[in-house]
Amino acid sequence: MGYKILDESCKQPFPECYRDQFPVAEKLIYLHHAGVAPLCRAAADAMKGLADDAWRFGSFHYDHWLATYDGLRAAAARLLNAAPAEIASLKNTSEGIATVAMGLDWKPGDKVVAFVEEFPANYFPWKRLEAKGIQVEWLPATAPLDEIDRAARGAHLLAISFVQYLSGYRANLEAIGEICQRHGCLFLVDAIQGLGAFPVDVRRCRIDFLAADGHKWLLGPEGCAIFYIRQEVQDLVEPVEFGWTNVAGYNDYGSRDMTLRQDAGRYECGTLNTIGCYGLRAAIEFILEVGVERISGQVQALGDQIAEGAAGKGYEILGRRTPETGAGIVSFRKQGIDSRLIVRQLKEQGIAAAPRQGWVRMSPHFYITAGEIERVLEALP
Repeated sequence: MGYKILDESCKQPFPECYRDQFPVAEKLIYLHHAGVAPLCRAAADAMKGLADDAWRFGSFHYDHWLATYDGLRAAAARLLNAAPAEIASLKNTSEGIATVAMGLDWKPGDKVVAFVEEFPANYFPWKRLEAKGIQVEWLPATAPLDEIDRAARGAHLLAISFVQYLSGYRANLEAIGEICQRHGCLFLVDAIQGLGAFPVDVRRCRIDFLAADGHKWLLGPEGCAIFYIRQEVQDLVEPVEFGWTNVAGYNDYGSRDMTLRQDAGRYECGTLNTIGCYGLRAAIEFILEVGVERISGQVQALGDQIAEGAAGKGYEILGRRTPETGAGIVSFRKQGIDSRLIVRQLKEQGIAAAPRQGWVRMSPHFYITAGEIERVLEALP
């Protein structure tokens, strides 16, 4: 781990130097990173290595597994400008959000600010609390900051996605975090549709909780996620899944002391997804090597190219893209043409997109080229 991916002798411009890390590009134009992304080569190699080692040696090299768990926490902390003690390895984004929703000590009259267009993972937990008597104020994801400011007054928690899964709207996390801090409101971010493609600094954005699975813009495996919980608020969230590794003395199997771990590991309920941790660590280290700032500029430009090109062919674009709010997701449709038919026709030409709620959704990552996007636009009916 930690090896350099890029051949320093590469004379090609960014991002072509990284194309060999994505064999998928030899067969497809892959515009489905908002669904399940292809693994980057580093992640695939790391998981193959662990599988081969476990096949040949069982757990004889278990110390390497432990080092990988720590390496994943360290890499995720670097990506977020957090501390490794604030990172837990969980199964998915939903588990991270549910950990907060179920673990906080809610009181009658508590209020949550949530957003109506959210993916179900960041919608259902708050509807469930609402059904139990907690007040939830629902806003549109594109609500202006003054409306969010008003709603956050007296709220216990605000939960929003960094990037909306359908419209691709990218929230101003820094401004919302300032609002939450000013009103004493806890701030939770579902980061799965932006982390790896756009920078997130949990300190600057004053984020208390963040969850993101590895299988989208992080270019890692499914079923392995990072969960950030700020050190100062860890005692506010009770671990609701409780197993042998939540406790400080988990290495002593004979101990019955239930004192919690003094870091985010208190939210890890048992044996971790070891092969997933190998893959996600490698994927995050790859993202860090490439540089999120470089990635974000490329992703934004490709998204703009899709939106402008589709609009030029008479398609309706969902939402309005700006340099501040655009991301890697672009959804569009044309009256009289079923989006599922368009996606199927594109698939027959080796182009991967997704039908979502009547829209065609495309989501290019940084290694996709402008020339490939032109070919996609030409293929649209």
